[in-house]
Amino acid sequence: MPAASLAKEVLAAASRLHRDTARLRFGAPVALVYRPLDYAWALHAAYLHQFANSRKKVIFLGMNPGPFGMMQTGVPFGEVAAVRDWMKLTGEVLPPTQMHPKKPVQGLACPRSEVSGRRLWGLFAERFGTASAFFKDHFVVNYCPLGFLDAGGRNITPDKLRRSEREPMQAACDAHLRRLLELLEPNWAVAVGDFAAACLESVLPTFDGRIRPARVLHPSPASPAANRGWAGQAIRQLQDQGVWR
Repeated sequence: MPAASLAKEVLAAASRLHRDTARLRFGAPVALVYRPLDYAWALHAAYLHQFANSRKKVIFLGMNPGPFGMMQTGVPFGEVAAVRDWMKLTGEVLPPTQMHPKKPVQGLACPRSEVSGRRLWGLFAERFGTASAFFKDHFVVNYCPLGFLDAGGRNITPDKLRRSEREPMQAACDAHLRRLLELLEPNWAVAVGDFAAACLESVLPTFDGRIRPARVLHPSPASPAANRGWAGQAIRQLQDQGVWR
């Protein structure tokens, strides 16, 4: 498929995911839902247009937006410096109508750095040098495009949602992930963390072994193991599983 046509199909899939998740509603402990495919669509679309326009060998799958990552930039693990300076993406981010005062959306002007994104993109930058070299054969996507906060502004991960709310969300996210894998045709799908690994387990059987699963430790600072040299551990895991040489 020509590059422009492929990027157009990936954009259409993301737009469909946005529509399918926009109608979902969540109760306590969720107090606020951030939807970056809405207010940060320009940056998200720039990411897809620039980097999702060719077949990939490896797809990395994250969980959902973090408060100082994708919630700010619309890019998975979207640490501001990586998006602005390494990927060199630009785009307007319009703050959502409802925000928690502890987690304002400031787009590329956000002064905070997301540790998970800094670690992930920092590893890729160190190993591949340029963004174009990394994205030639790799891509990064989040399973769920929604960010969840409780009344105190604390992050809520999708696995903590009520089952009645989580299941329709997962149906929409599974459909999108399946479509993305069909379009990008990777050899490997790498789960970043346990939640992403479970999501892949529910989708990959559709592909009859054409896409091999792998996983790496999540780079979140909430994980004690990740704070002991995450990049080195991730490289070893990818090499041991045969994803990287």
